[in-house]
Amino acid sequence: MSKTRKPPALETPVGDPADPRGFWQRILAYRQWMQVQNYSEATIHDRFHHLRALAEWLEERGVSKPAEVTLPMLERYQRYLFHYRKEDGKPLSFRHQATRLASLRGFFKWLAKSRLALYNPASELPVPRPERRLPPVTLTAAEVEAVINQTDIRTSTGLRDRAVLEVFYSTGIRRSELIALQLQDLDAARGAVFVRQGKGKRDRVVPIGARALAWVAKYQAEARPLLVTGPDPGNLFLSERGGRLGKDWLTRLVTDYIEAAGVGKHGSCHLFRHSVATLMLEGGADIRYIQQMLGHAKLETTQVYTQVSITQLKAVHQATHPASRADRPAVKATASDQKLLSSLTAEDEN
Repeated sequence: MSKTRKPPALETPVGDPADPRGFWQRILAYRQWMQVQNYSEATIHDRFHHLRALAEWLEERGVSKPAEVTLPMLERYQRYLFHYRKEDGKPLSFRHQATRLASLRGFFKWLAKSRLALYNPASELPVPRPERRLPPVTLTAAEVEAVINQTDIRTSTGLRDRAVLEVFYSTGIRRSELIALQLQDLDAARGAVFVRQGKGKRDRVVPIGARALAWVAKYQAEARPLLVTGPDPGNLFLSERGGRLGKDWLTRLVTDYIEAAGVGKHGSCHLFRHSVATLMLEGGADIRYIQQMLGHAKLETTQVYTQVSITQLKAVHQATHPASRADRPAVKATASDQKLLSSLTAEDEN
């Protein structure tokens, strides 16, 4: 259940790899179809992993071909996922269960449409509703500054780290998007960053502040030339070996800086992303602009930050709650208060 990807282990066949109607050959064919359809590498990997796990589970129960699978079998597998416990004793989240079930629903739908199966046994398989979870913590503006100031800008790597954190804080881009940045993706004149092939293989352009641009320029002038050890790969941010930054390495780096700052909060790259969205919302930014900046395909994904940012809600509470307004004159609700109340009412009705 680890998120660490190990492709060689996943290539171990399940069942009879030579059986053209067996699970292994069908899964390989489905993977190739996804590649042709330009699915993202992450989606292809995850679905392949999920289907291989299903095939192993069915193989243990004497089912070796997708055409033999029935709805009751899949419902039993769904119960298996519900009762499954990881090494730490914790269950799979409903979101993770839903993702796994969505993978097999897509697989059996493809089989039926490709006429490799008589029908789709997963067409009526219900998928659990995922939890609506809020970001566990976010950083205040002062805490972000404390984290950023942990970098040692006297060294080439420290200057690089400062530029990395400044870009995270200014743009709110994802870890993978920052790693993929090329030198030409930064447009200092426009104050913009070109994010290539973000989540869902969608390109977008996001603004970047003058302060972050200044630190990136300083890094490019003073530190990056010292990190290039061979042919320049063209990546904006380089590792000590002159190559592209690693995802896990970057996660550990940001985690270490957050811990060193002593802010009492835990997180990594995504904590910066959550904090940017929350701080911008509290600063009055329209949620639709935040959606565009973060690269969310659906507004519903961005709206979770309206639950984290409670600045308006606190103002309404202080103005209207009896205990909060004791010994104070009554305060008439403002237009923004009415707007928030309407938003909460609409949410309750959904």
